[in-house]
Amino acid sequence: MKMSNEKKRRSNSLRLRGYDYSQPGAYFVTTVTHQRACLFGEIENGIMWLNDAGKIVRWEWERLTHRFDFVELGAFVVMSNHFHGIIVLQDVGATRLGYLDTVSENENLVTNINLRENHKGSPLQAKRSIPKSLGALIGQFKSRVTKRIHKTDQFSPERIWQRGFHDRIIRNEWEWRNIHLYIESNPDNWEDDSENPLNSSRDRV
Repeated sequence: MKMSNEKKRRSNSLRLRGYDYSQPGAYFVTTVTHQRACLFGEIENGIMWLNDAGKIVRWEWERLTHRFDFVELGAFVVMSNHFHGIIVLQDVGATRLGYLDTVSENENLVTNINLRENHKGSPLQAKRSIPKSLGALIGQFKSRVTKRIHKTDQFSPERIWQRGFHDRIIRNEWEWRNIHLYIESNPDNWEDDSENPLNSSRDRV
């Protein structure tokens, strides 16, 4: 379903204006496949079985720490038609707990997105990506995944991702733990997930 311009403006407002997404911090990131197609494998009895495309997604995400020395990864999961992950942008010598302590406590600088609804709706997209910023990293990740998947005969004609991505700034250790648990439990909760194509009665935007 196509979104109206009004809905687009409302969704885009969730990306924090004026926030420097290249500064040290921890982020909960979600990317969704084009038209929510189940391209990355199947979930059976709470277990995500990755196909070749899903393994490429996992491999490219894990490679971020090898390609960028300022990146640290937390929990992540490749689902049938979306991806959740925690990514930390760090300074040399800092620790993960340090980032969580230094992320702004100002409530006006935090996206107010419920964890259960964080991956719904229109993807959020920054118009420009600052080098080494969150937007630049996720853009490269998605691009590399697409190029590698398109080299396989099975998925060569497929458009892989929706445009943009969703993010939530992780402010403290409590949020980190809750998001970590949410990510780990995603396969178990697939039956009720709004991204599950079988849940056709759920609103789609």
